[in-house]
Amino acid sequence: MKPDPTTKPPPLDRHVAAAPLRAQILATEHWSLLATRSMTWNEIFSRTGTFLTVLSATVVALSLVAQATDFGHNFRVFALLVIPIVLLVGIGTYLRVVKADIEDAWLVVGMNRLRHAYLELAPELDPYFVTSHHDDEPGVLQTYSFRANVGLSDLLSGSPAIVGIIDAVVAGVFAVIVCQALGAAVVVQIAVGLLTALATGGMLGAMGFRRVGQLRRDYRARFPSGAGGSPVPGRG
Repeated sequence: MKPDPTTKPPPLDRHVAAAPLRAQILATEHWSLLATRSMTWNEIFSRTGTFLTVLSATVVALSLVAQATDFGHNFRVFALLVIPIVLLVGIGTYLRVVKADIEDAWLVVGMNRLRHAYLELAPELDPYFVTSHHDDEPGVLQTYSFRANVGLSDLLSGSPAIVGIIDAVVAGVFAVIVCQALGAAVVVQIAVGLLTALATGGMLGAMGFRRVGQLRRDYRARFPSGAGGSPVPGRG
C-alpha cells in the first residue's frame, strides 16, 4: 500500500532536532577558545623569551665594556644608560604576562561553561571528564592543575613570578651602580641595592595580586561547584 502523499509526517521534537546543532555550535566555540588560548600562551613565551634575550645581550655588552674600561667611569656611564632600558622592557613584560594569565583564566572559564553545556546534552558523559564543568574558582583550578588549590611552588614557577624576580634583581643592580657612581660606601651600596630589589619585587607582586583580586571581586560564576554539583538534576 502506497503512502498517502497528502499525509503530513509527525512533528519532530524541537529539542531533539536542535541538539546536533547546539553541539556543533558549542564545539565551534570550544575550538575557537582553544586556538585563542594557544595564541595567548605563545605570546607569554615569546615576550618572556624576548626579555631574557635583551637581558642576556645587555649582560654580554656590560662584560665587554667592563673588560675594556676595567670597571671605570665609562663602564658606569654605559651601565646607567643600558640597565634602565632593560628594566623598562622587564616591567612591560611583567605587566603583559600578568594580563595574559588573566585572559587565559577567562578562556578556561569559557571552556568550563561549554563543558557544562555538553553535559546538559549528554549527562552520561560526566564520569569521563577529568577537567571541570564549573566556572567558579575551584572549577578553574581543577581544569588548570587537577587540584583544588595552587601551592607556593606553582606561583613561583609561573612566568610572572620569574619575570618579576628578574626585574627586582635588575633594579637592585641599577641602584648599586648609582650608589657607586655617587661614591657611596660598599655597605651602603649593598643595603640600597637589597632594599631596592625587595621594594621592586613587592611593588610588582602587589600589582599582580591587585589585578587578580579585582577579577575575584567582580566575577560572578554562573555554574558554581556548590550549586548541586552537576548540571543535571538528581545527579550527585
